[in-house]
Amino acid sequence: MARKLLGQILSELNVLSEFDIQQALQKQKESGEAIGQILLADNVISDSELTQAVAIQNGMEYIDLKRAEIPPEVLELVDQEMAENLEVMPVAYDGTTLTVAVSDPTNLGLGDTLRFSLPEISQFKQVVAGKEEIEEAIGRFYGAQSGGEMGSMFDAMGDGVTDVEGGRPEDIGGGEEDPNAAPVVKLLNMILVQAVRDRASDIHLEPFEKEFKVRYRVDGVLYEMMPPPIQIARSLISRVKVLSNLDIAETRLPQDGRIELTIGGQPIDLRVSTLPTMHGESVVMRVLDRQSISLDLSDLGFRPSELKTFNRLVSKPNGIFLVTGPTGSGKTTTLYAALNEANTIDVKIITTEDPVEYDLEGIVQVQINDEIGTTFAACLRSILRQDPDKILVGEIRDLETCQIAVEASLTGHIVFTTLHTNDAPSAVTRLIDLGLEPFLIAATLEGILAQRLVRRICSGCSTPYDPADEEIYELELTRSDVADKQFHFGKGCKKCNSSGYKGRIALFEIMVASDRVKDLIMDGASTAELREAAKEEGMRTLRDSGLLHIYDGVTTIEEVVKETISAF
Repeated sequence: MARKLLGQILSELNVLSEFDIQQALQKQKESGEAIGQILLADNVISDSELTQAVAIQNGMEYIDLKRAEIPPEVLELVDQEMAENLEVMPVAYDGTTLTVAVSDPTNLGLGDTLRFSLPEISQFKQVVAGKEEIEEAIGRFYGAQSGGEMGSMFDAMGDGVTDVEGGRPEDIGGGEEDPNAAPVVKLLNMILVQAVRDRASDIHLEPFEKEFKVRYRVDGVLYEMMPPPIQIARSLISRVKVLSNLDIAETRLPQDGRIELTIGGQPIDLRVSTLPTMHGESVVMRVLDRQSISLDLSDLGFRPSELKTFNRLVSKPNGIFLVTGPTGSGKTTTLYAALNEANTIDVKIITTEDPVEYDLEGIVQVQINDEIGTTFAACLRSILRQDPDKILVGEIRDLETCQIAVEASLTGHIVFTTLHTNDAPSAVTRLIDLGLEPFLIAATLEGILAQRLVRRICSGCSTPYDPADEEIYELELTRSDVADKQFHFGKGCKKCNSSGYKGRIALFEIMVASDRVKDLIMDGASTAELREAAKEEGMRTLRDSGLLHIYDGVTTIEEVVKETISAF
């Protein structure tokens, strides 16, 4: 059946005349705005009338929340925090089906999120209400309750808990023997949904002697959540281990696993790592959101000149291209973006990774497993017999991997790999320390990219200001050096959770292995000499890259000073 037009539905509801419709259509042609928003702006219809028409258009019921009476037992099923985050309002429950009011009937992923967050409820029915009505209802019905979902759930979990011999609290539902207990399942689901919504890169579950901490890493900074009761620590951690197919009986050894989920219609991978501590197992889950990662080189933060140099280096037919930086600096994402750009039907690309973080279509990806002998070196030997054009080695860790990477580059392949060093020139020293001969480095090295991630100033609260002299001195500049420059900071707003930052951008330092640089490598030059030569040939240091982002109003002095060393 063809979907009715919004104007037709409003006309049938007797809230709109034909003249009103024609006027709105004319404005829509000129502005391209949605017809419903045009009618609202002209005060031709009310918000509730528009919501009612949208509900009919989508084959759903409309509910007037201002007149709704919602029993307390229904409110207990969906607490305030979840209602606010999902913009829903529970209105009725018949024992099997929970009816919730939603403001956007076109949000197809909401049903998946509800089923994931509330696994104890078998069916859901969505009805439509205005966004403002839902917000008002949440405030009215939940206003008397304190602490939101986390608080009410934690209070309930704390009831009836007793201490066992030795003063250690017993877990709810029999501790790790019952990781499928409904409160534990619901709490973990809520933690995961909240982490994805807040764009967290890591979730930390940390048991201590007298407390159990839950922390999220967002844009490289850890934030602590409301701590759950310590009584549920073992149950919650066991639940994570069950989902990631780990041995829940083994608590003395570190374990690694993986969880695949769908949250709000988005496929999410969680890389799970457990570590035995004095007070139980500490768990860290790395959130790998396939939809949030950008594999477009133009989105990574390259300036036009840097992007041109980068593309030239990764397009070489053979040689080694290194990306360096600390853990979490975006090295893998940069290399993925480079491979994604080169991924055409006529190019064979093979990667060896530990672990494979994102599944790239059309690229052969190999998972490293040292326990069974699937090492970088062993895989690299086999890869050379697989007729590749481009090879990615996840990380150079030892001399053997170095030597095979060199062999691959000398036999007509371009090899991308990563290394942990402070900047681009020091990568050469690191390779020599591993035992690689300088003449082999000079023969194969094409370029080195060092990178760091700094937080972006939130666009919603970015404010210009005049920095203090101390801040300018931290950049090793003087007041006269920045006389014509403008500086910004984030005041903090709802959009960025009052942090002043939202998102991150990369700083890059690209050292091209020119003839002069290769001669210096052959002569055993120091890192300082290599750096000076590269700068004379046009290399922009990490600090200089950061200064440009500061002057552009993208990031702050504090972020650049924290992530970079002096350019001099």
